[in-house]
Amino acid sequence: MTHNIPQTMGQQHGRRSWAEPWKIKMVEPLNVISREERERALAEAGFNTFLLHSDDVYIDLLTDSGTSAMSDRQWAGMMLGDEAYAGSRNFYHLEEAVQSVYGYRYLIPTHQGRGAEHLISRAVIKPGQYVPGNMYFTTTRLHQELAGGIFIDVIIDEAHDPASLHPFKGNIDLDKLQAVVDAHGADGVAYVSLAGTVNMAGGQPVSMANARELRAFCDRHGLKLYLDATRMVENSFFIQEREEGYADKPIAAILKEFCDLTDGAWMSGKKDHLVNIGGWLAINDEELFEELRNWVVVFEGLHTYGGLAGRDLEAMAIGIREAVQDEHIRSRVGQVRYLGELLTEWNVPIVQPVGGHAIFLNARAFYPQLPQIEFPAQTLAAELYLDSGIRSMERGIASAGRDAKTGDHYYPKLELTRLTIPRRVYTQAHMDVVAESVKAVYDARETTRGLKMVYEPKYLRFFQARFERL
Repeated sequence: MTHNIPQTMGQQHGRRSWAEPWKIKMVEPLNVISREERERALAEAGFNTFLLHSDDVYIDLLTDSGTSAMSDRQWAGMMLGDEAYAGSRNFYHLEEAVQSVYGYRYLIPTHQGRGAEHLISRAVIKPGQYVPGNMYFTTTRLHQELAGGIFIDVIIDEAHDPASLHPFKGNIDLDKLQAVVDAHGADGVAYVSLAGTVNMAGGQPVSMANARELRAFCDRHGLKLYLDATRMVENSFFIQEREEGYADKPIAAILKEFCDLTDGAWMSGKKDHLVNIGGWLAINDEELFEELRNWVVVFEGLHTYGGLAGRDLEAMAIGIREAVQDEHIRSRVGQVRYLGELLTEWNVPIVQPVGGHAIFLNARAFYPQLPQIEFPAQTLAAELYLDSGIRSMERGIASAGRDAKTGDHYYPKLELTRLTIPRRVYTQAHMDVVAESVKAVYDARETTRGLKMVYEPKYLRFFQARFERL
């Protein structure tokens, strides 16, 4: 199976296989436990894959957050950590990297992405204001709500259809956005929240054309446009591949052009930046920067370390530049696609088109016999672990949570189980094992029973909730 092959290779030599643009220097042994042991481990974890011990997991596809493999250069950079409390040289390396690659003027480091979400929400949202965005993300929406904001989904309708082949299902619907402004006024809108490669929609990208339209819309109404840049490198790859006029532009140039259309961004460096911990908030407004720089000292740490060691700042600075290398992102998305192609060939229902960081299994189509209140996506994650020791995660009703006012469950249209591929960690053979396990679980779908929730924490319940078999 071939994909993402440079055309010149194919034209000159016929079929050529794809391979990762790196070689393995160090290995970490994997543990495989028996089916009986997995059954016991899952029961002890309350059928929640987040509560499994990592020693009981074979192939860990829970998340790509902080689970990537760092390069030899990043590990070398860790040895150059300046652990001064104030003014660490590594902060200035990170600042220069963000300014150069992303283009924003002012940088505030944070311990991870949700630290940045907290700061921007506290600084710019007034209680009662609305925050329109292209589908919620769990931690982002929670911080917006804790600051008194009200999230409104204004993503295009195609994003809620797993079978739709729209190339940019992450786009914002300008008519929906206009309706929010008409109903609440520009003063009633805190800002427009734009996420690249929308996670909850299946890793679906936003087009450059949509970002330009959003910029013009925000300028007309006096609104700020802030970007969740967590996976914008992947988003830039899809623009390069799918949008007219970008095929010959490097990823770095596309990323910079996109960010130039926004007023600022928050970032979980644990994704695109190929590090195990870290994040940042970057903006262009000097007055807002001064406020954020004050808040970061209260919640994260001094403005030149933001809750991170100097070595972590250095690894992130190096990772920023490695992430925008075209051969890296082509390999990263290529591995995800390889898994998606196998499942598609076997008629396993997944979200299409395949996104940048994960395969999203359509749990509704797996288990049409299960009503959503029986947690089909959580059930599917449990079944995959029982079959092979593969850890995935739920992205459906459990992740959606409850309406804070009514206490009722949110019932999202998408009920998905996410197979998230860490960067530079697993081989193509691992993807074969994953695909075969998914196929086995799909073949046994008709006899599968659902779950009931028996413990529910107040916030972000999917992390710690516990379930039992019905």
